[in-house]
Amino acid sequence: MSETARPPVPTQLKRRTEEMLRVDHAGEYGAVQIYRGQRAVFGDLPGKTRIALLLKDMEEGEQKHLETFDRLLAERGARPTLLAPLWNAAGFALGAGTALMGEKAAMACTSAVESVIEKHYQEQVDELDGQGEDELRATFAEFREDELEHHDTAIEEGAEQAPGYRFMKRIIEAGCNLAIKVSEKV
Repeated sequence: MSETARPPVPTQLKRRTEEMLRVDHAGEYGAVQIYRGQRAVFGDLPGKTRIALLLKDMEEGEQKHLETFDRLLAERGARPTLLAPLWNAAGFALGAGTALMGEKAAMACTSAVESVIEKHYQEQVDELDGQGEDELRATFAEFREDELEHHDTAIEEGAEQAPGYRFMKRIIEAGCNLAIKVSEKV
């Protein structure tokens, strides 16, 4: 066995890691679209350049995550979610919609999404503990830290000051949790 070859993974763990990769790929795909939607609204509007640059930076981080999951899906022969076109449209619409409500609403969206994703990654890290999937576990842990950073940035940028923050947060979190459950299987 070459040094880079992975030992065989038991069938049940293989199936579960494929679900993890599928849902994480879908989530990062959706996150990229959210930021693209927000940036489409803010663009280079006078006075909005700082927030547009911040959103661009966060989008680039999500794009790197997406590229990692593209690679991992291919390496492991796992399929992406069949719902990618839906997540594309929904993510962009959520991003554009919250941006149209203003900078604080856009940051409220980021804080809500990243709150769910951070917890989701932590659950995956915990689930893979001691399962022989150290590289995948490390990837999830690293990405969790990136999501926490985005969440904290959103809070610092006034997410909690958005009109209807608590309601918006609950709705977005519920949507994210539903998308996670559905994308694991479909």
